[in-house]
Amino acid sequence: MGVSEILSQIDREIALLQQARALLAGSGAQTKKSTAAAAAKPAKKKRRLSPEGRKRIAEAVKRRWAEQRKAAGK
Repeated sequence: MGVSEILSQIDREIALLQQARALLAGSGAQTKKSTAAAAAKPAKKKRRLSPEGRKRIAEAVKRRWAEQRKAAGK
């Protein structure tokens, strides 16, 4: 076994150890794939409240506060 063969074998071992370390640290090649998949996922549509729903909530809040004021006045 020559010096160049030993060096190439050591380089291979270093590369394998670096890959193993990257996988254990969580910065492996899989994260690149998962970020691409996550970016491809469509964003959820924002839920909007209809004017009727907003009006019903406003009326319910007004009733609630009216009851609170009435109870506090007793």
